[in-house]
Amino acid sequence: MSDYVITTDSNSDVLPEFIEENHLTVIPQYYAFGDTVYGDELNMAPHEFYETMRNGELPKSMANNPAVIRERFEQILKEGKNILHVAFSSALSGSCNNVMMTAGELLEKYPERKIRVFDSLNASLGEGVSVYRAVELQKEGKSMDDVYDILMEERDHVNVCFTVNDLYHLQRGGRVSKTTAVVGSLVNIKPILTVTADGKLKSDGTVRGRKKSLKTLVSRMEEALDLDTYGKDRMVAVLHGDCFDEAETVAEMVKEMGFSNVVINDVSPSIGTHAGPGVVGLVHYGKQR
Repeated sequence: MSDYVITTDSNSDVLPEFIEENHLTVIPQYYAFGDTVYGDELNMAPHEFYETMRNGELPKSMANNPAVIRERFEQILKEGKNILHVAFSSALSGSCNNVMMTAGELLEKYPERKIRVFDSLNASLGEGVSVYRAVELQKEGKSMDDVYDILMEERDHVNVCFTVNDLYHLQRGGRVSKTTAVVGSLVNIKPILTVTADGKLKSDGTVRGRKKSLKTLVSRMEEALDLDTYGKDRMVAVLHGDCFDEAETVAEMVKEMGFSNVVINDVSPSIGTHAGPGVVGLVHYGKQR
């Protein structure tokens, strides 16, 4: 039996059935419409969340709660287990820092235990593929320290490219200027964005039209592949904001390239707050980002 437990946060967008099957502990990230806070016991289904945004209500996101982190981590430590936590990018939120601070406090109380916090420097399934990888390595019998080291070695090779259907939400979050958002929407310009090696979002050009933006995600993936190091057996993930059919279209293009391990999942509300309905992204291993 393994002496460590893998944990993550809800921003990793790991499929619920995988979480249940592998008994993963997930720290909630929070979001709110008005005075109503969601994220833990109270949640909105993805379609309901994005439909609420389409109807004009604007949510806000919040970091995780140190008290909740402490409660869930301490339960694991009391059982005599160590913890490997896969965290949301420290460059995009204070959540990773909250986990690290709480871990430090708990280790003073439980000096015989170990907590390793892996800063994915990524978001959504860009973070999530590292959770899948950690579980895979754990099942192979790798120690917690070995898994951490492998995740660190591979971190800069987890590539994320995504596009949005509406520039407004990126503008509201400060990712593009108001002028770009207005002009881009008028002429049907779709931005292509990536997550950099230091875990930040970066604009990586524009294309005209939704269909071309989806094809561009796949062509960018083809350009960034490193099949000698990361073969076609590696996981590829497609994320979406309540536009499953388009995500499935991207997944089919990826499968036509010879990749069989392809997962699709919704973008969690706390990230969808900034990306908005219609975001589609592609995550894969490849050249260094």
